Amino acid sequence: MSSTGTEQHSPTALVVGASRGLGHAMAAEFLDRGWNVVGTVRDTTARTPLHDLADRADGRVTVEHLDINDPGLLPALHERLAHRRLDVLFVNAGTTNNERTPIGAVATADFIDVMVTNALSPMRVIEALEDLVSPAGLIGAMSSGQGSITNNTTGQREVYRGSKAALNMFLRSFAARQGETRRAFVLLAPGWIRTALGGPDAPFTVEESVPLLVDVLLSRLGTPGLAYLDRFGQTVPW
Repeated sequence: MSSTGTEQHSPTALVVGASRGLGHAMAAEFLDRGWNVVGTVRDTTARTPLHDLADRADGRVTVEHLDINDPGLLPALHERLAHRRLDVLFVNAGTTNNERTPIGAVATADFIDVMVTNALSPMRVIEALEDLVSPAGLIGAMSSGQGSITNNTTGQREVYRGSKAALNMFLRSFAARQGETRRAFVLLAPGWIRTALGGPDAPFTVEESVPLLVDVLLSRLGTPGLAYLDRFGQTVPW
């Protein structure tokens, strides 16, 4: 059966890291707002909440496989998505180590794991897939207020902070290389949210946070340049 005009012209968001938590909730929010969604999962064998969302979405959610720490998977994902035009590419990735370990005592393996997952891998995804994004679309990544050098007055979570600051710098460099592009670029600082990464003591729920985060992203569509923004759309100091 042929697609309706509405389906043909619905915008499309690719959410990388959408199997659960914030990424899954963002995929669901885009879907609720009439978007088509492509979401990636790391595990090819386990069923995730994203699969459940796809089952209810009448063909508007596509589940793709990507472990962002395996750059060898990116060419095949690009090929599978080459027939689609993305309006939003958003990379949601995050891991951490023991937050109380001072930087001089961090094991090298832990440092590499956090820096690769939080900073290098998101940029590899963006570099590999950016040509699929509409010339007037948006490219974004999940940063953190803890990536702000200006606002770091307490220390702790030092590798995590450093990895998000590095991500901020890398996306800033990427945006600077884009020259005359009409695209928007967003580093999103969501606040402390009750997820597997945020933990049970976080003050904000996924349900109350995600609509705000998607509001911020959509508000930037059509505004060229890079912004580092919190959940309310306010600028976070670098």
